[in-house]
Amino acid sequence: MTDLIARPYWYLRHGETDWNAQGRSQGRTDIPLNQTGIRQAEAAGLLLAKHWHDHAPIVRIVSSPLIRARRTAEIVADQMAANGAPRLEIALDDGLKEVCFGDEEGKPMGTWYDSWIAGDYTPLNGESFADLRERAVSAVNRALEKDGVPLIVCHGAMFRALRSAMHLKPNVRLPNATPMWAEPGPTPVWNLTALS
Repeated sequence: MTDLIARPYWYLRHGETDWNAQGRSQGRTDIPLNQTGIRQAEAAGLLLAKHWHDHAPIVRIVSSPLIRARRTAEIVADQMAANGAPRLEIALDDGLKEVCFGDEEGKPMGTWYDSWIAGDYTPLNGESFADLRERAVSAVNRALEKDGVPLIVCHGAMFRALRSAMHLKPNVRLPNATPMWAEPGPTPVWNLTALS
């Protein structure tokens, strides 16, 4: 099992989509942001620009290529640049794509989710939580290997996998477009700070 490189990073889940609002499982289905999601991404970019020096400044943005994450990253980069931060380029990493939920995609989130995180269930044609964790850690490590602090723009299940790698309770929902500062602590347990 791959470990996260012990370097801090920013994490941002994409803005809201219609399927988020309806409580449907998205997975790899490429659903765009809705108007609420666009406003959330704008607000996240403004927050990150205002708190540019509170932790460590972001030097690059690495995003999932799925449209809801990529569009969030673009809006955030624009908002940050319009509010005093440098204009950051966006790199895409296929390893940051959301988990494949297979036959559960498009359906309401169900009671299977806890069993999936525990490793007791994988949706038909889907990806196991262990495989997702390995992929998520490898992708974030690629971003952490370069100098400076990255902003990872990604997905909800991906963050649950990263929480597991940070020795935190994994099944905690991250609200849409809430910037999260992730920092290794003196023990294997990482510290998370949400901007609001």
